[in-house]
Amino acid sequence: QVQLVESGGGLVQAGGSLRLSCAGSGRTFSNYAMGWFRQAPGKEREIVASIRWTAGNTYYVDSVKGRFTISRDNAKNTVYLQMNSLKPEDTAIYYCAAGIVGGTWTSWGQGTQVTVSS
Repeated sequence: QVQLVESGGGLVQAGGSLRLSCAGSGRTFSNYAMGWFRQAPGKEREIVASIRWTAGNTYYVDSVKGRFTISRDNAKNTVYLQMNSLKPEDTAIYYCAAGIVGGTWTSWGQGTQVTVSS
């Protein structure tokens, strides 16, 4: 069973940076995609970025393009989300997710709070 554990959230001023980490265990991720989602109060959960574990293809939602970077470390089974130039509207709980490429997101982390003050 896949387990995902996020870390790295916190409080930061607008314009600052944070790096989120998602450590995966329970299987190899060679046929998987990994994603970062976020959910702000009163809003639906949205995908922020994703990466295919083997090929490295990435996707970003328009609102974070040029500011966020998703990457993975194969040796550590860990996915990162580097967030720069943070804005108050980036405030949300951020979740890591995993799923087979072409399938659905089947495994989720517990979430980590990111708060950006103006």
